[in-house]
Amino acid sequence: MLKSKSKILTGIVLLSILVSAQLLTSCQPTSQGGNTFTASQAQTAMRSFDGIIIHLAQVQIQHNETGAGAVVGGVAGGVVGSTIGSNRGNTLATVGGALAGAAIGSGVERSRATRPAWEIEVQLSNGDVLVVVQEQDAVFAVGDHVRVIEGRDGSLRVRQ
Repeated sequence: MLKSKSKILTGIVLLSILVSAQLLTSCQPTSQGGNTFTASQAQTAMRSFDGIIIHLAQVQIQHNETGAGAVVGGVAGGVVGSTIGSNRGNTLATVGGALAGAAIGSGVERSRATRPAWEIEVQLSNGDVLVVVQEQDAVFAVGDHVRVIEGRDGSLRVRQ
């Protein structure tokens, strides 16, 4: 009887880990770099402006956290904790596992939601100055000649 109960709990733990991995992967924000286009931007007319980078700063893009990391981590931690001890010790292990899992899951989600980015200030050939923030998917330097691409939706990206 104990072996079958142990197998069931092991199955639940493995299933929780698989579901957790899937949920955290699906929470991955879409790229906001200069080399990534959405499906709706493909094969549409866009405007391009020539310019020179006059200022460059490293910044962070912080995507909204959904709380899914804490929920999934809490459930997984609670399931793992429930396999430890008996009676009151089991209850404490379950609660402790849920709290630890929630903290870890929240941290994982936060780290996945923050992306390194560039704040790129470009002086266009007509004298106008634009500032674009985008993910660091290319290497830029002050003085680089670049193109600023404007999508129909008003989005801007800097390309070399």
